Amino acid sequence: MGIRTPDLLAKIDIPRQKLYYLEQKGFIRPQKITIGDKEFREYSEEDVRKVEYIWKYLKKGFKYKIAYEKAMEEIQNPQLSLIKTDKPA
Repeated sequence: MGIRTPDLLAKIDIPRQKLYYLEQKGFIRPQKITIGDKEFREYSEEDVRKVEYIWKYLKKGFKYKIAYEKAMEEIQNPQLSLIKTDKPA
């Protein structure tokens, strides 16, 4: 079971429109769940982790594509976060 949008927004403190933009660009792919006539997004642990790292780089001033690339690099190589002090060029 994943985490729904309001809980993710509270956990990471990312604006809703930025979260939805990450989805629109294909950086994350939440599962859509329909209950009655309402549709909810449910984010996997992997999505949550991606959002945390992408948001970290967006707050540092990186553009979305670069923030995503850096986030994926850091997720795949966690030791990089101990070495790098990236700032946008």
